[in-house]
Amino acid sequence: MGNRERKARIGQLLGQDDFETALETIRLIPGRQAVNPLFSYLYSGEEKIRWRAVKAMGMVVGQLADSTMESARVVMRRFMWNLNDESGGIGWGSPEAMGEITASHAGLADEFACILISYIDPCGNFLEHELLQRGSLWGVGRLAHARPALAKPAAPFLTAFFDSPDPFLRGTAIWAAGPILDGTMHPLLTLRLSDEAPLRLYRQMQITHTTVAELARAALTGTRDEA
Repeated sequence: MGNRERKARIGQLLGQDDFETALETIRLIPGRQAVNPLFSYLYSGEEKIRWRAVKAMGMVVGQLADSTMESARVVMRRFMWNLNDESGGIGWGSPEAMGEITASHAGLADEFACILISYIDPCGNFLEHELLQRGSLWGVGRLAHARPALAKPAAPFLTAFFDSPDPFLRGTAIWAAGPILDGTMHPLLTLRLSDEAPLRLYRQMQITHTTVAELARAALTGTRDEA
């Protein structure tokens, strides 16, 4: 199968109604052959396809790390380069993919969690673009729900977004904070219990419609997503 045919096939699988079965089919494609097509779908204009590409990328790169760790590191460095100003690109989907990968693979999480967190750290590699901020918050949140101990250093950076004028930033930061709450967050989250601003959030392999208030209530109870 050539590169074009492989890309088209992966695109078909990402759009398949039964996505869990599609993931199992993608799993059978050698990782190095699946990565490039998945990179291209991180830029898809269709929200469902973008998120499914993120999920599939986490699975593929995690599997690649199990067989050839250095190859997986190369993929992670490619995401980092995409988020670097010198790359000349925007890096759409890169922080989300990094979050999914670090949630999926313990070894990669140990190495790259601190870099993922640095994208929301004003003294680190903070991403100024608001849409990239949404992605970096989601990536940190995905890590937090899977590996809260590694995500704990992100806690002070998340609170800065709780009063953002963008409900996607407010809500995603609050969702990310749920598994790593500290004492300073409770009063700030309580203030958001009446915030009914709507947003969409990808979690547990679904695009969900929620509100900032709903996410604040879940965070205060320490609710964690399973996948």
